[in-house]
Amino acid sequence: MGSSPSVPEKSIHEFTVKDNRGQDVNLGIYKGKVLLVVNVASKCGFTDSNYTQLTDLYKNYKDKGLEILAFPCNQFLNQEPGTSEDAQNFACTMYKADYPIFHKVRVNGPNAAPVYKFLKASKPGFLGNRIKWNFTKFLVDKDGHVLGRYSTITAPMAIEADIKKALGEM
Repeated sequence: MGSSPSVPEKSIHEFTVKDNRGQDVNLGIYKGKVLLVVNVASKCGFTDSNYTQLTDLYKNYKDKGLEILAFPCNQFLNQEPGTSEDAQNFACTMYKADYPIFHKVRVNGPNAAPVYKFLKASKPGFLGNRIKWNFTKFLVDKDGHVLGRYSTITAPMAIEADIKKALGEM
């Protein structure tokens, strides 16, 4: 039940996703950038610490090649109940998020977003591929390959060394 079917894509850059207004975004625009992909929620107990630290990471590393891609998700106790635009307004207003907040997605189940099927197939989690909760993070290298998967309880700043290494700073 927790496994993801194999996916033909070899890189995150092969996917097109929707921005918070429903417009297509080809993830190929992020070639050459290190990505931190996160499923976010505005009403989760982990919201404040994660958004605060994601904003700090982005501020510190965006000019060095880091992009944070946030995907609102309402699959975990309805903790992202509004629209995609509501999620962006929340992140930008409350946490000064400058990074893209995309269209709400499903991260698990048969209707999971294809990009999340790819991420999960690339780096299975503890006890299977399912995303367990909000703020699961995937670190993706400049070529679009998944380097690491981090659970909800792993604070964004706790993976700073991995980000620096992916950026070529270590």
